[in-house]
Amino acid sequence: MATLSLSINGRSVTAEVEPRTHLADFLRSDQHLTGTHLGCEQGVCGACTVLIDGKPQRACLTFAIDCDGADVRSIEGFENDLLMNELRAAFSKFHALQCGFCTPGMLASARDIVSRLGEVSEKRIRLELSGNICRCTGYVGIVEAIRSVSLGKAPESFAVAAAATRLERLGADVVIRSTETAPTSQLGRSKGEGGSLEERIVINAPPEEVWGALSDLRRVAPCVPGAEITEIDGELIKGRVKMALGPIKPSFRGEARVSLNPAAREGKMTGLGRDKGTGSSAEGEASWRVIEGPANGSVVVVSMNWRLTGMLSQFNRSSIVRDVVRGLATAFAANLEAMLKGDAPPPSEPESLNVLQLIWSMIRQRLFGRS
Repeated sequence: MATLSLSINGRSVTAEVEPRTHLADFLRSDQHLTGTHLGCEQGVCGACTVLIDGKPQRACLTFAIDCDGADVRSIEGFENDLLMNELRAAFSKFHALQCGFCTPGMLASARDIVSRLGEVSEKRIRLELSGNICRCTGYVGIVEAIRSVSLGKAPESFAVAAAATRLERLGADVVIRSTETAPTSQLGRSKGEGGSLEERIVINAPPEEVWGALSDLRRVAPCVPGAEITEIDGELIKGRVKMALGPIKPSFRGEARVSLNPAAREGKMTGLGRDKGTGSSAEGEASWRVIEGPANGSVVVVSMNWRLTGMLSQFNRSSIVRDVVRGLATAFAANLEAMLKGDAPPPSEPESLNVLQLIWSMIRQRLFGRS
């Protein structure tokens, strides 16, 4: 058993839980908050969506112990929330529910959409709601309700800041912030699972050295586990990323277009790749900038938008992606620092990115305080 202390709907809670207990079971069975519904229990339907430090997350895939020190809000915690009250009234007005099973998770996601994006288009609402399944309404009323509430509203800055609260409180070297930017037309057309992240990677080297390394794409590519560049033609880059998901070993091959701004120490990449073995495709955008960090060090601020389609889209859950990105960023920072110091030359052959190993490493760190 492990001791868990957190805030649930503004109330401080301390309890003894088994490390394997999921947040949804903890809320329903231990706290008797049955408004959080369990549907697929695989992170697909979105019925169990709650807000954790202001960020929507599937409670059926989140370990309760992983929420130690967090602020959790279930559907019962929005009684005096003005925005949620507007959404509830709109859901009733536009007949946005029938059986109501998906509604708690749908409302949690709807509140996040409006608070984070402000006034939002119907197309963007449908994209944002792709992780919440409704088997009754056909989504028309739901989209109309959210659209009507969003009209004239501006994004609330706290929606972005709140998502980083917990990781900052843990003192992580790599701080991952949830951000959302309007997808490109290509990303908007694709079906599948997607998302956005912003991360800050602390590097113990001066900004000019870090930018110099990041500008040399062939030099820096081996610092990313599993990455390999096969061809560079001006701004066009071709390469592959090898991964290992237990017995599944996908290898994404594709191309990307890169632009660099040395004066601002900023770069941007847009790419598309496909794994023939699983029939999965990945497309996305990434931008990065190097800023001054503490003690003559640097901070690399990276923003990403991505979308997965095919078999591998099932792994694109917020908690899984968060842990993988944190582990990948930590490995990249260590490899880059070693390369800049000359302590360890980059490997001549790319190693596969072992996703399951990264996830397990993050779980051990959280449960036992070691990697």
